[in-house]
Amino acid sequence: MSLRLREQIGREEFDYPTLMSALSGYASPRARATALLRSGQIVRVKKGLYVFGDAYRKEPYCRELLANLIFGPSFLSLEYALGYYGLIPERVEALTSVTTNRAKRFETPVGLFVYRPTPSLSVGMERIEHGDIAFLMAVPERALADLIRDDRRSGIRTQQEMERYLVEDLRVESTAVGSMDTGLMEELAGALQSRKVAVCAALIRSLRRRG
Repeated sequence: MSLRLREQIGREEFDYPTLMSALSGYASPRARATALLRSGQIVRVKKGLYVFGDAYRKEPYCRELLANLIFGPSFLSLEYALGYYGLIPERVEALTSVTTNRAKRFETPVGLFVYRPTPSLSVGMERIEHGDIAFLMAVPERALADLIRDDRRSGIRTQQEMERYLVEDLRVESTAVGSMDTGLMEELAGALQSRKVAVCAALIRSLRRRG
C-alpha cells in the first residue's frame, strides 16, 4: 500500500466511494481494491464498508461508528449501551442497536453487530464524540427502556416485579435506577408503546420518593 493512499484516506473507517476515489490513479481501481483485500491491507466489514488492516492502521477503528454505518437507521442501545455506561456488570461483546427496520445480525471480521426493531428512534438518543469521531447511542434511560421492552421473558406488571427484574436479573443498582429521569422514561413508554416501560417510570418515581 502506498503512503499516499493511507494519507488520502485519513479515517480508519471508510466506504466504497472513498476507496474508489483514493484509487482513481490506478488503471483499474476495482482490481487494486481486490488486491488490497486479498493481502489484508484493508478489511471488508460488510459490502461497501472497510477498515485498514492491522499493519496499516494508525489508531483503533471505532466499532461504535461502524455499528451506526452497517445497518440503519439505527443507534446503539440495549445491553451494549448499558455496559458502556457501566449500568450492568457484564462485559458486552456484541454491539446491540435498535432500528426501525427489521431485525438483523451481522457477524463480521471486526465483531458481532445485532439490530433489534423498535417503533421509534425519535426519543432518547445522543451524539457521543471522541476526538474527530462521533457516533449515535441511546441515553441510559433509552437503553434500559429498549431492553425492558425487548425482553419477552418477563411478564412484569407491578413495580415490585420491575425492581426485582432490574436488580436481580439485570443487576442494575437501584440507586442508578432511582437517579434516572422519570419524565424521559414516561415519554419513552409512550414512544415505545410499552406498558412495562411505564411501570419502570413509576418505579423510578417511587425510588426518588424513598431516597
